[in-house]
Formats: sequence, structure tokens, C-alpha cells
Amino acid sequence: MATWFVTRHSGAVEWAQRRGLVVDWQVDHLDPAELDAGDRVIGTLPVHLAAAVCERGGWYLHLSLDLPPELRGRELTADDMETAGARLEAYRVECLGEVEPAN
Repeated sequence: MATWFVTRHSGAVEWAQRRGLVVDWQVDHLDPAELDAGDRVIGTLPVHLAAAVCERGGWYLHLSLDLPPELRGRELTADDMETAGARLEAYRVECLGEVEPAN
């Protein structure tokens, strides 16, 4: 069982280190095909990738933040993340299938 941290942000890496998170792989982008059942994936993934993690038997831990408007769209420091209430929340995500847009 491996722990993957999906981020390209140095502030998030520092935040994880401050929390004592043990990470086996830190990657900018995730290829779900590389995961094994039981792997933990930490990050802020698009929903279809989070679903792929769960489909492969992994755990998806979403890095949640409550960002005020003035912090959106900028590079955050670990301190900024603390101020924004950074936390890990476990999610189980399932794709229910493709649908046609309503007319």
C-alpha cells in the first residue's frame, strides 16, 4: 500500500511535511493505472480521476480548503493553507455512466 500525493504546489508539499504525512510518491499528475488496490491518493483531483482511484480499490483523500475570494487563483504557502483550514477528507467517488445532455 502506497501513499501518493498529487500536487505541483510547493506550499502543499510543505503543508504535508508539517503535518508529518508520509508520502511514497509525490507526482504532478496521476495515472490511475499505476495504482494498486489499497493505495491512498491525496490531492485535489478532478472527479473522474477520483472515481478512477476508487474503482481501482484505492482511497481518495481530498485536500480541502475554504478559500476566501482573495486567495483564489494564486500560489498558496503552507501558512495560507493553514489559514484556509486545509484538511484531508476521505471520499468514495463512483461514476454512474455517461449521459446525454438534456435538450
